[in-house]
This record gives sequence, C-alpha cells and structure tokens, in this order.
Amino acid sequence: MLIGLCGGICSGKHTIAEYLIQHEGFQLLGLKNRISLSIADGPEDDLRLQASEVTDGDGNQSPHLSFNNLDELLDFATKEWQGLWVTMDIWEVAALDRFLLRPFFLLVSVDAPVSLRWKRFAERCRKRQLAPPDLEKFVLWNDRNLYEKNIGRAYLTDRAQVRLFNSSSSLEELYASVKTLNLADEQRLRPSWDQYFMQLASLAALRSNCMKRRVGCVLVRDRRVISTGYNGTPRHLKNCNEGGCPRCNRGEGGGVGLSTCLCLHAEENALLEAGRERIREGAILYCDTCPCLTCTVKIAQVGISEVVYSQGYNMDQQSATILEAAGIRLRQFSPPRNGLIYLEASQTMALR
Repeated sequence: MLIGLCGGICSGKHTIAEYLIQHEGFQLLGLKNRISLSIADGPEDDLRLQASEVTDGDGNQSPHLSFNNLDELLDFATKEWQGLWVTMDIWEVAALDRFLLRPFFLLVSVDAPVSLRWKRFAERCRKRQLAPPDLEKFVLWNDRNLYEKNIGRAYLTDRAQVRLFNSSSSLEELYASVKTLNLADEQRLRPSWDQYFMQLASLAALRSNCMKRRVGCVLVRDRRVISTGYNGTPRHLKNCNEGGCPRCNRGEGGGVGLSTCLCLHAEENALLEAGRERIREGAILYCDTCPCLTCTVKIAQVGISEVVYSQGYNMDQQSATILEAAGIRLRQFSPPRNGLIYLEASQTMALR
C-alpha cells in the first residue's frame, strides 16, 4: 500500500506521516531533488517556507528511501506494493494520474483553518530563529500554494479519496483520531463484496426521482447481480418530481399516508425486475435504507436469505421482527469512512 499525502502549508501532513511511520509500520518514500512551487517573495521567504522534515519518535529525521524522480518511486512502489509506504512528493497532476491508476495507491489530503496554519507556521519560524510573516502575507502564500493555475495543490487535494480536516492542536488527540480511521484498511483500496454491492445500490439511488428520498437496491446471488432498483412512480406515470405522486410532493412525514403513495420502493422494483424464479434461496438484498414493513413482507415471500442495509429507517425494529420470524438475516453494513473527515480539536497548539 502506498499513501500519498497532500495539503496546504502547515496543514499537518508531516504529522500524519510521522504517525503512520511510528505507529502503523509505514516507511517514507521521497525524492532526492524535490520539486516545489515557488510561492515566496524572496530568498528569505523561501527559507521559511521549506517543508519541515518527518521525524522519528526521538525527534531525529526519519530514515527514508530516496529516488531520482517520480518514475523510479512509482516503479519501486509497484514492485513492493505489499509493503506499507507513504510519500508527500507528488506535485504534478499528470504524475498523480499515474499513481491513481495503481490499485495499491490511496491519496489523502490534509487541511486546517488558515488562521491555525498561520500560527503553526509562525511557530516553525520561531524555532528556526526566523521572523514569521504577518497573516496577510501568509494568506497570499497560501493562495498561491493552493490555487496557482495548473500547478496549485488544490488540483491534487480535489482528487483525494480521503480528506482530513485537522483542526486539532494536541498531538495525542490527533494520533487517536487517525488511529480510529485505520487508513491502512485494504477496503479503501479494493472494496469488499458488501461495500461493492452497497456502492452499486447507492449508484442506483441516483436514478431515483422520488421527492421524499433517494433509495437504491441491488439483488445478488453467488456474488452476481440479479437486478437493481430505485424508488419512483411506475412506468407510464408522471415522475414523482414532476408531480406524479401527490403524497410525496405534499412533503408528509415518514410513514404517513403510505397507502396513498404511488411510488414503488427500490426493493419492490428490484424484486419485480428479478422475478421469484431468478431469486431463489441464497439471494442477498442490498439497500441504502432498512426496508419498510411493506417491502419486508415481500422480501420474506420471495425467499431472500439476507438483507444488508446502510442507513436506518423509522420502522427498523418492526421490520427486523418480521425478518427474524421469516428466518432472514438482517445486518447493517458500515464501510470505511472516506470523503471529508473532521479530526478532533483541542485547545492547545502546534502541529505542522
């Protein structure tokens, strides 16, 4: 596994790398001649902006493997993909595209409030006996670093699979937060079957036009998709979002007036699409939300063996009781957290 870390000035990416090295068994990969975006106003500013080094647990610079260019780094990581590696030396979008093609690569961005990053940067300067910039100058440097056309770091951070918002100033709290994420979880690289089929259900939900909520469903047997479904009005009727279902368009609460609803649920559409002869015993139903009572009795009737859902509904316990009585397993699946993740904050200060 190779984790690439990117982010703004003093966002905390070096500290995240240190955690992975010291506590998760990762090794650092770097370039001998780093390519960096020139964002400073003069030589003294360049000195102040030099990135801090990743250190080991004793405060010494962490040992790392150095390469002449990104091609060599990528070739090494490809041959040694079963190891645990981390790098912060991916600067270009074209190079990032090549890394993202590899099934062992995970891009993680780290961000923090600009005012906090300025304080961290000022502390770094003071430790080096350098005069820190004022906030206005730092903001200008930050804007160039992130948003300079074609080469700003935002071109990288926008592509990150995991985005960490590091407002924490306590090293212990930050480490504890990162530990709970388990960044080395292989499901972040290659989804498990549960995650794969649940993502297909979520993709199906994007086709829904129901004014109440989008729901998607996938029917699976022997790890093969039998059918998919999403909620909405029946064929030849007006779409729900065009006024086809008065009940949904009135905005009534969950569970209210269900007998007047014209929308077929995602589970119903998937069951109708498959037909009982294709479902048979051993079939698994994946759905965005726990099935309602109406869908639950139909699921029991057609011989589904297991129901997997991601989000609760307002009648989960009643549905669970029926499924249990019918001998159908019900479980909730929670995939690894991706996207934007807020790390815990603290009142103390100082991460780079």
